[in-house]
Amino acid sequence: MSGKTLTLLAIMAFVALTLGSFIWFIATWDKENEASVTMVIPAPATEERLT
Repeated sequence: MSGKTLTLLAIMAFVALTLGSFIWFIATWDKENEASVTMVIPAPATEERLT
């Protein structure tokens, strides 16, 4: 195989692995077992500064 063919095969393997792992991640996601990453954290109370 030429260098170009090996490079294209490596790129295709990387894309297939990345896409496959993403699909596996979505397919096995369990909403009840994971904490929300979009939880709103209240802002700290502001104090008036004395100048």
